[in-house]
Formats: sequence, structure tokens, C-alpha cells
Amino acid sequence: MKVSCERCSARLGLSDHAYICSFECTFCPTCVEELNQVCPNCQGNLVLRPFRRTSPTEVAKTGFKAKLEKILP
Repeated sequence: MKVSCERCSARLGLSDHAYICSFECTFCPTCVEELNQVCPNCQGNLVLRPFRRTSPTEVAKTGFKAKLEKILP
């Protein structure tokens, strides 16, 4: 997930409202309104991006790999 608007460079957090097209071009709500919900890159519809609470790299490790990391230095 991109962290900024491709048009105005506004920061977009994981839980912020942002819009994407089918190619995952990413825009802030203000720019989407100005663009009439049409992606300037592919002319596709811009729809609300799904929310994430955490980054996939921040997810706690569980299972076999986590046990090995505790055992091995």
C-alpha cells in the first residue's frame, strides 16, 4: 500500500481514507474529488482503498519460525 497521494504527495496512513484504481494508483480524498473519481493514469474508477490496522511486517511472528528464532542465536 502506498503511503502518499500520487498527485499532491499528501501522507496516507494505513487507516486513512485513500482511493485506488485497479492498478493501485493511490490518491487522497481531496484529489479524487478534483479528478471526478477517475484515475488520470489509466482512466479507471477510483474506489475506497481497504483499511489495514498494521503493516504486514509488523505482525507478530507465531508458530514454528518464532520458536526457532527463540532457540537459535
